[in-house]
Amino acid sequence: MAAASTSMAATAALFPPRSAVIRAACLPSLPYLPPRSPSPCGKLSIASPRFASLRTKASSSEESPIDANELFTDLKEKWDSLENKSTVILYGGGAIVAVWLSSVVVGAINSVPLLPKFMELVGLGYTGWFVYRYLLFKSSRKELVTDIEAIKKKIAGTE
Repeated sequence: MAAASTSMAATAALFPPRSAVIRAACLPSLPYLPPRSPSPCGKLSIASPRFASLRTKASSSEESPIDANELFTDLKEKWDSLENKSTVILYGGGAIVAVWLSSVVVGAINSVPLLPKFMELVGLGYTGWFVYRYLLFKSSRKELVTDIEAIKKKIAGTE
């Protein structure tokens, strides 16, 4: 019996009871720190007189609230002036289907384990190339602006 009690004591020393393990895992490992004040000095705030000169009121130079009736009448006039309403509806429906389909494709790609990280790497590489090619130097920025203006003219039909 003495051998059994010594082996149980040794087991208890090696393997503490489950409740002690759970309590130890739930206890915080860091001491309690009081919450910090929102300002670095603890006494300054935006409402203090020191910052009175920095406060500004947001306002626009022209007071023109958007009238909902005016907006709807403008949209109705544009809709009535269209010749091919079925084409606009078809393009709008196609755009909605394209957004839904791209969402499904992105969701499928995201579920493959390594593919999202690879796609992020490709996107990062392309972003770096674009910055180097078009944004880093003044001459290439001018080239980008002329390309964008040419595309705008093609879309607007003025070219």
